[in-house]
Amino acid sequence: MTVTARVLQTPLRGRRRERTALDEILGRARAGSSAILVVRGDPGMGKTRLLEYAAQSAAGFRILRAGGVESEMELAYSGLHQLCGALLGHLGRLPGPMRDGLQVAFGMADGDVPDRFLIGLGVLNLLAHAADEQPLLCLIDDAQWLDRSSLQTLAFVARRLMAERVAMVFAVRGPMPEIDGLHDLAVSPLHGRDARALLSAAIPVPLDPDVKDRMVAESGGNPLALLQLAASARPGQLAGGFAPSARRPIMSRIEDVFLQQYERLPDPTRRLLLTAAAEPTGDLALLWRAAGFEGGTAGVASAAEYAGLVEFSSPVRFRHPLVRSAIYRAAAPDGRRAAHQALADATDPIVDPDRRAWHRAHASDGPDEATAAELESSAARARARGGLAAAASFLEKAAELTPDQSRRSERALAAAEAHLQAGSFDAAQAMIALAEAATLDELGRAKVDLLRAQLAFVPLRGGNPAPLLLQAARRLEQIDPDLGCSAYREAMNAAMFAGWLAVPGGTERDVAEALRAGPKPARPMRTHELLLDGLAANFADGYAAAVPLVQKALSGLDDPHSVEEELRWLWMASVAAILVWDDARWDRLSDRFVQVTRDSGALIELPLALANRSFVLLRVGDLSVASAMVDEAETVVGATGSPLTPYGTLALAAYRGEEARGSALASVTAEEAAMRGEGIGVAVAAWAGAVLYNGLGKYEKALAAAERAATDASELGPGMWALVELVEAAARTGAMDRARDAVGRLAETTTLAGTDWGLGLEARSRALVQEDEAADALYLEAIDRLGRSRMRVELARAELLYGEWLRRRGSRTGAREHLRAAHDMLTEMGVDGFADRARRELAAIGETVRARKQDRFAELTGQELQIARLASEGRTNQEISTKLFISPRTVEWHLGNVFAKLGVTSRKVLRVT
Repeated sequence: MTVTARVLQTPLRGRRRERTALDEILGRARAGSSAILVVRGDPGMGKTRLLEYAAQSAAGFRILRAGGVESEMELAYSGLHQLCGALLGHLGRLPGPMRDGLQVAFGMADGDVPDRFLIGLGVLNLLAHAADEQPLLCLIDDAQWLDRSSLQTLAFVARRLMAERVAMVFAVRGPMPEIDGLHDLAVSPLHGRDARALLSAAIPVPLDPDVKDRMVAESGGNPLALLQLAASARPGQLAGGFAPSARRPIMSRIEDVFLQQYERLPDPTRRLLLTAAAEPTGDLALLWRAAGFEGGTAGVASAAEYAGLVEFSSPVRFRHPLVRSAIYRAAAPDGRRAAHQALADATDPIVDPDRRAWHRAHASDGPDEATAAELESSAARARARGGLAAAASFLEKAAELTPDQSRRSERALAAAEAHLQAGSFDAAQAMIALAEAATLDELGRAKVDLLRAQLAFVPLRGGNPAPLLLQAARRLEQIDPDLGCSAYREAMNAAMFAGWLAVPGGTERDVAEALRAGPKPARPMRTHELLLDGLAANFADGYAAAVPLVQKALSGLDDPHSVEEELRWLWMASVAAILVWDDARWDRLSDRFVQVTRDSGALIELPLALANRSFVLLRVGDLSVASAMVDEAETVVGATGSPLTPYGTLALAAYRGEEARGSALASVTAEEAAMRGEGIGVAVAAWAGAVLYNGLGKYEKALAAAERAATDASELGPGMWALVELVEAAARTGAMDRARDAVGRLAETTTLAGTDWGLGLEARSRALVQEDEAADALYLEAIDRLGRSRMRVELARAELLYGEWLRRRGSRTGAREHLRAAHDMLTEMGVDGFADRARRELAAIGETVRARKQDRFAELTGQELQIARLASEGRTNQEISTKLFISPRTVEWHLGNVFAKLGVTSRKVLRVT
């Protein structure tokens, strides 16, 4: 037996910390609670051996496996199919939409593109149903090489497993945004006694202690490197003359050892191994067909197995991923092409056309239109399964193989767009460069402008891309008016995000004037066109010109529109509702935006939708549900790697009066947003600081923050809201001129908008700058108007300000009434900073605020409160699980906690307001 083959039989050495962690997650799953672990470490550090340890320790578990392969194409959901293939018998237990979505994603049926969240929820339910029968252990090796659709789905599922008997272990080399934040275990190098024991087990001959120490040092504690160094050492070196090797990366040296073993094999065996290295699925029957074997040839295959490089089982398994990559990379180009051609010829074009097309592409030695067309068809199928990353990879290869320059540029631009949508921004840049190197017509050049601008904006929501988007919009509106309108919308969005940090030529006014100067459609404007025209009017002609246009557009949005249109326009529509102080429509539109992004699987947009919705909930006073939204946004950001300024987290801290956390978040947010050129982020941070310090009664700090945020009130939302905070802070610090100026600026919008929200805030602000009895009537008007709006926090603050005013005028009875109303409302909502201010005011008139009877729902977490509300509405566990992206079993577990905390035994008695 060779040294390498003996290595396969060496026991796991040391690793007490790692084995304990794996034992713990298996114990938790046995006890009925899910557990996740990400095992990180360099190649050869023993991650796969640890996964095998988990499998050997999982008595009574059903074991599911998936593994990434470096040369594997981005075939959508291929890794997920590996993991769930053995569970497909449970598909019939899933609700129809989940079952149908998984069947489409796995290529088992045709249908509409399944949204990612439906796929994730389907897998979650599939695992939950299987875990009802016996605990599950899911082992995902080399997660860094999984197709992106599978990795995102598994990350989504991992974050939502809770009350299921499922243990999930990822093995990965380095940081990965999709799974960062999950419970992490770094695999450390082996040293000392454990390393020497491993050497002794692999080399059962006496070794000189100095030689043994030198080998441990050379390996850097990497177990595979240690064993391969031993395997490659000559007898004289083992006996005492081991010489130091060249200072090269340890992985390169390990690959060299594998290649030395490979090169010593007979030619037929090397060809078989190269073909196996090019075939990522491990399909043994396919490998034999490609190699021209009938049932296998024992002599050819056994030589590779004896060397310890591969195991020809089903599936075919290499000794280590480095064996596969070393063989494939070292092969001559002609040899790789021959291997792929053999695999293409052996792949059934009906059963697996996409993999056949991929192998044909890698077998091509030059332009090949027939193969490029096959890849384009594969891209369409991948997109239909929801695999944007796979579609992008197919289109990229198709573009490279296209002989006609014009057709190549079209395919390259399609690949760039798919890469952009999938979040692969570097690949999108490369495809744009390929398109520009070919022949581009006017439409192609305009699309290039648009893609470059989108790449400057989408990843960070900043970066001042509006001038590029304007350039694309001007070109596109002459060629394709609909594309031109979309480009203007993106330019406006970019300019609004940039705000006061926008570069010349990319300001909101620049975009507005360009849009107004462009051609108008002969037909009546559609709703989204009217909405864009209204915002343009605000920046180009002033607020008075904008209000009727925006209000008309918003009324048009009361009717249903296509999912595609709503995805493109709902964020802008929410901004427009804020502009005209329409709290009712902001409430409806923000809720719709969350639902549409969830239902369509638009992961890039979902964090923004959740942040937008959380701001509505905060003002309504529903801080528990807002907190759950903020948590969900952070989960999605973690799963997708899409960055987003933590707007909701920051605002939540401000409303709760968390001074240390809120001030730190505001500082960091402002700094990071400024670096990205995201003026709206800077404004939100300053506005949140003003809310925080007004609540705490630290008015000087509140005034400074409010003035920063209100420098440019065209920062729609934070700039306008900051004026309200500025009035209060300035009035409390005696800066009455600044307070009156802010009231005037505020009234320029609220009076024209004419809503109870806006007019209520205006009345409250005017009362703060009055010195006579006029203030009394204004406070009462504010309370009346805000009481008719959805904005309960603003109503409570009006009660607080009126109570404070009455106390200063000596009206103890009136002050007591309004201060108590404010205190009760603010305490109930959890707006603790302002609630403490009300308590201090009551104490000043000799009132002792008794501890209020605790709200029976106060002990519930944000998610428990959401579940209790939905259950009280009569929703089933399955319906609740679908809405909240958790499994029905987890819903049941949460409801058990809810019943225990509330002291009830049935969902029928739940009443959540």
